[in-house]
Order: sequence, then C-alpha cells, then structure tokens
Amino acid sequence: MAQKKAPPTLTKPWRSVTDLRASLTRARELHSESAKRLSEMNERVAKRREELRANLHDLSPSQQALVLNRAIGGLRADLKRDSADARLARLRELDALRRQAEDARAHYHSPMQMLMRDSLGSERRSRLIQQLEHSGKVELASLAALAVSSKDRELAAVLASQMGRMPHGERPFSPHELADLMVGEEHRAVQAAIMEVGELAQRAVLDDRSFETGRPVDRVGLALRARDRAALGASELPDDNEEN
Repeated sequence: MAQKKAPPTLTKPWRSVTDLRASLTRARELHSESAKRLSEMNERVAKRREELRANLHDLSPSQQALVLNRAIGGLRADLKRDSADARLARLRELDALRRQAEDARAHYHSPMQMLMRDSLGSERRSRLIQQLEHSGKVELASLAALAVSSKDRELAAVLASQMGRMPHGERPFSPHELADLMVGEEHRAVQAAIMEVGELAQRAVLDDRSFETGRPVDRVGLALRARDRAALGASELPDDNEEN
C-alpha cells in the first residue's frame, strides 16, 4: 500500500541559496582534501609493498606473503592511527553539511514554493495585487507572458496567487507552469546542490571505509544517486542569485 507523503515540517531552519552554495563549496573542498590525503597514504602503502617485494626474492611465496602482510599491516595501522583525528574531523563536518542541506530541502520543494516567497512583502507586489484584483482572463494571460519574457518575479508571484483563487477549469494558464518558467532552472540547481552535498559526504565515508579495511566497498547506491542528480540536467547555482 502506498504511503501518504508526509506534510512539510515547519521547524526546519532556513537556508538561503547563498548558504547552500557555500555549503556545496565547502563540501567539495573537504571531499577533495579527504581524497588527496587518502590517496597519499595509499600510495605510501603501495610504494612500500613494491620495495619489500624487490628484496624478498630469496623467500618462498608463502614466506613473502607473510612478511608483506606483517609489514604492510603495520604501516597501514600506523597511517590509520596518525590520520584518525583529521579524517574523523572531515567526515563529521561533511555529515553536518549533509544534514543542513537535507533540512533546507523543506524550503525548496517546488518552483511554486520558491516563487511565492520571492519579493514577499514588497510594496510593488502589494500594489500589483490591488491592480490585478479584477483583471480578466485575457489580461492575466497577457501579463503572464510579459512576466516570463521580462523575468518579472514579483508580477509572476501575484499572477500565480491569482490563479490559486480561481476554479481550476477557469484558469487562463497553469500557475505551476508559470512558476517553472520563472524559477524552475534555479529550483533544479538547488535540488542538485543538495543532492551533491549528500553524495560527497557518502563518497568520503566509503573512501575512508575502504582505506580502513584495505578492501573495495560497494558503491552501487552512490552511483544511483549520482545518476539521479545528473538526470536533473541542472546548472551550477549562480553566484549572483537573489535569495529566496
């Protein structure tokens, strides 16, 4: 049986688009630093393994394996111990960024949600509400086209609100289509940013687990998440974005 979608919570802390962009930038930095340090340590292990092998030709294969396992195991244990605090600090910060980004999702459920809070409380929006209160369908449709072509979010928000008060069958245009045309690209960029922060945190955890165990780990879930994000076809969050 399909479960009903839980209503959005009212207690999630506000995170602006600027905040999300900063979180994504920081998550990328942390992941890059983590990957670099792990790569350096893995290279040290690999180099030491080759050095040992070059000097163990006089031993039998079983003796070589025993010496290699002990030496490499000791080196890896030293590396893990010496790097533990720094690795844990990076993972904790990445997880905090992931949780913050996930909490922000409540404020970016749809383009309509983003559009309706844009310019909320502005004097011009208040005037537009009064001016368009008795407008007809043809005028409203014409103004919707104007809002899209001129990228006028205040006008679009007022028009979308007007549509919400009209019976569905009498609406001259879809408010959701209008919202998507106005802020849909930005909405997809926000969703992609939230998803990427989560991916970076998960990838760092998997990389660290692989280093700890010395074995590959399952990354199917991570690949699926990356596929879903790519399917959005979203662009980067713009640097000059107006906060919503």
